[in-house]
Amino acid sequence: MTLAVVQSRALEGLTASPVTVEVHLANGLPACNIVGLPEAEVRESRDRVRAALTVSGFEFPNRRITINLAPADLPKSAGHFDLPIAIGILAASGQIAADKLHEYEFAGELGLTGELRAIRGALALAVASTAAQHKLIISSASAPEAALISQAEVLAAESLLVVCRYLMGTTALPKAEALISATIQTLPDLAEVRGQQQAKRALEIAAAGGHSLLMIGPPGTGKSMLAQRFSGLLPPMSPSEALEAATVQSLGYSGLNIAQFGHRPFRAPHHTASSVALVGGGGNPQPGEISLAHHGVLFLDELPEFDRKVLEVLREPLESGRILISRAARQAEFPARFQLIAAMNPCPCGYFGHARHTCRCTPDQIARYRNKISGPLLDRIDLVVEVPAVPEATLLAAADGESSTKVRERVIRARERQLSRQDSTNHMLLPSCLDQYCALDGKGKALLQNAISKLGLSARASHRILRIARTIADLVEVENIQTNHIAEAVQFRRSLSGA
Repeated sequence: MTLAVVQSRALEGLTASPVTVEVHLANGLPACNIVGLPEAEVRESRDRVRAALTVSGFEFPNRRITINLAPADLPKSAGHFDLPIAIGILAASGQIAADKLHEYEFAGELGLTGELRAIRGALALAVASTAAQHKLIISSASAPEAALISQAEVLAAESLLVVCRYLMGTTALPKAEALISATIQTLPDLAEVRGQQQAKRALEIAAAGGHSLLMIGPPGTGKSMLAQRFSGLLPPMSPSEALEAATVQSLGYSGLNIAQFGHRPFRAPHHTASSVALVGGGGNPQPGEISLAHHGVLFLDELPEFDRKVLEVLREPLESGRILISRAARQAEFPARFQLIAAMNPCPCGYFGHARHTCRCTPDQIARYRNKISGPLLDRIDLVVEVPAVPEATLLAAADGESSTKVRERVIRARERQLSRQDSTNHMLLPSCLDQYCALDGKGKALLQNAISKLGLSARASHRILRIARTIADLVEVENIQTNHIAEAVQFRRSLSGA
């Protein structure tokens, strides 16, 4: 037999598009050509496959070999094409039977000794192979990740030789099992933060309604401590949310950590991150930090130190919950339903308005520093709260605040009210639904109208006040928004200028 066909997949955004690996052997000068838009790591598979076949006791054909990765207009990247190419060469040369190859999909990077190594995107491959009603043969290192799809039939293999013995019927491959950790994630407790009751209240509201939050305060007042404890206030992930988040993380360069499956991601990129690192991109589009934080938390510390162009790319994802990356030849859409928690100093030196430290910044320097965050971006942040310096007596006193567990119980009840009422968090309420779910009485309307007039709030900001007030009402389990809920929501919509 001189032609063999093997099924595999190419990762394209969150999907795994079908790829047919066609191997043709012909007479002529010995050569091995790979066609079908292969990128560098795929072209280099020739040497890995040759070494793996030889070490495994097979013969690498001394003929002209043409390997076609169809469709031809889809770029092929990553090393997981090694295994299907090796199987195709063996089937085309008659060293293994080819009659049952149509039942399987193959994915795995080969080492020079024939062992199969872990690959990225195993979860997406399992989803696609299950939809196509194919069995997936993958490396043992990646099999637990692929097995997170309960309907998938995933077979785990340690080496190329083991796969070939299975295809020849001389041995069996074990069915992969998802190794989900049963341990409870241990997170820092909110009670460890001394003082800062207003900031803690803002965290609770943000967690309950899915709102974004900006904390402003001098160095060392607890902004980072508060942000690190925010994940402990969030409700547990639903099974669908856990799979969505895991699928995106599986496509990242670091891959998916099975031990973290079901735990909300917490991403804290450094302020030197580029726009591509933050939102994703590249020639073969990869998810960025906002997508890796899907259904979790994105913490941006020292917010004005980020490049302004980098921050501006957050504007659309904060509204839509997704990011569309367009290139000349390709487009990829990644989900980005994250909660933004940001922190910043009030001025370049950090001590503007501090009771005990003198600020050394000029008004012009303070204005330039704050203007690094554009008005349109600030308008998309739901809550802004000051985190002042803590008095010495409070700092040295015993912890007397509420624990994360107690706050989380209120957050869960508030979320349940939202989901049962409108099937979404308050942050995601559409403007068309505000009249239905955020109706105000006469006093509430007058108070909101007065706030819009005096603070010069935009239509978007007024909608955010209504959503925040709805969350505050849900936290106290009140059906109708009251005047004090509007008043508290307005306090969290102050601008950087302190209005």
